Amino acid sequence: MLGGPRRIMLGGPERLVKVSVTPVAALAVALLSSLSRCSLLEPEDPAVSALSPYFGTKTRYEDANPGLLPDPEAPRRDPELLEDTCTPVQLVALIRHGTRYPTAKQIRKLRQLHGLLQARRPGDGRAGPAGGRDLGAALADWPLGYADWMDGQLVEKGRQDMRQLALRLASLFPALFSVENYGRLQLVTSSKHRCVDSGAAFLQGLWQYYHPGLPPPDVADMECGPPRINDKLMRFFDHCEKFLTEVEKNATALYHVEAFKTGPEMQNILKKVAATLQVPVNNLNADLIQVAFFTCSFDLAIKGVKSPWCDVFDIDDAKVLEYLNDLKQYWKRGYGYTINSRSSCTLFQDIFQHLDKAIEQKQRSQPISSPVILQFGHAETLLPLLSLMGYFKDKEPLTAYNYKEQLHRKFRSGHIVPYASNLIFVLYHCKNAKTPKEEFRVQMLLNEKVLPLAHSQETASLYEDLKDHYKDILQNCQTSEECQLPKVNNTSDEL
Repeated sequence: MLGGPRRIMLGGPERLVKVSVTPVAALAVALLSSLSRCSLLEPEDPAVSALSPYFGTKTRYEDANPGLLPDPEAPRRDPELLEDTCTPVQLVALIRHGTRYPTAKQIRKLRQLHGLLQARRPGDGRAGPAGGRDLGAALADWPLGYADWMDGQLVEKGRQDMRQLALRLASLFPALFSVENYGRLQLVTSSKHRCVDSGAAFLQGLWQYYHPGLPPPDVADMECGPPRINDKLMRFFDHCEKFLTEVEKNATALYHVEAFKTGPEMQNILKKVAATLQVPVNNLNADLIQVAFFTCSFDLAIKGVKSPWCDVFDIDDAKVLEYLNDLKQYWKRGYGYTINSRSSCTLFQDIFQHLDKAIEQKQRSQPISSPVILQFGHAETLLPLLSLMGYFKDKEPLTAYNYKEQLHRKFRSGHIVPYASNLIFVLYHCKNAKTPKEEFRVQMLLNEKVLPLAHSQETASLYEDLKDHYKDILQNCQTSEECQLPKVNNTSDEL
């Protein structure tokens, strides 16, 4: 019977506390009690917070940017952002897609590992240290939750990543994201569904900013129109013959990745995991270990749960597995080979063409035709570009043999390109400039924090100075030449 307040008892058998509550409050207490017993992620959960910084490119945006946790829709203004006499006139943003499902390849490996656990002999599921079931048995019963059709698609959490990013950027730069400018937004995307869908979710976030409480229309019906697909820009690596031949399809290009898999650090984890899961060590390999680690990250990022997969690893394991992931990114997308970064010249030049055009229009007292340009791509889009610009370069290359020396490395992909990561160029027009050169300034933001210039550590640059610093890339880096394979001389010296 529903009615006035009733009294319920809280506490254990030794200590009962009487609390006067309404039926609604009683229901809330019951729900909270129920939630506390399930594996939903809680901020104070030490196991998850301990592993979260080491998930590399599978890192949640809020783990790389923890200041967002209290209110993910509120803008966080970096105190280094220019203001007062300098007004933002254009914003060019490169945005990685939001949180996604595992790829079909990762799901197949997870299924293989799950099969190994389910194939254990009945006697293998002996009691664990505390008398409970062992971890291998718990994981054998833990539902996989991933199917091949998911194959890297954007999840609801990924859409939320994008909507919230849109709200924060619009609040941070209200003049650029004004309703008047909405129809002049320019959106470009990779052809991958997760990027197209990220662009659409970003637009929905902007709609929410303009029309709080109103459901957004279909993206195709929005004034600015849906994002335009341009893979030559956002997936430049797929269109660079030299990269495809010398890196992507070259069996020896990732030598250090493969060597690290069979090195002492990974082999120690292999033996430890085999013992923990009670499966023969010969049935495991580095790829299966890595997919187990990533499953912890996927369950956390997609479902917000701490799954038993997280209990397989400790922080020392996580650091080694992060390094394995970073080695791959370093040699395939970063400083490992020159072509990795040089293949992104077209994208870099495209950014500066937008900025040049905005300056030209401003000098002629014309309206800026594209005040906001949003480009949706991948970690593989951002990492080569940041490498081209000289960011996160360590004194020594990352190799299979210097793990301990690289513990404090700059190149940590999870800190650079988590899900929803973004590199933003903001062009400012500054009043009271003493010379025409001082009239236009640029700031860069990485994941909404001001990114100091790689060459000077200054937080802002005169536009002409920035162009001068990157003169070689802007003037001499032609993708058609950079990506051309060396011609093979087939002429014979024989008479």
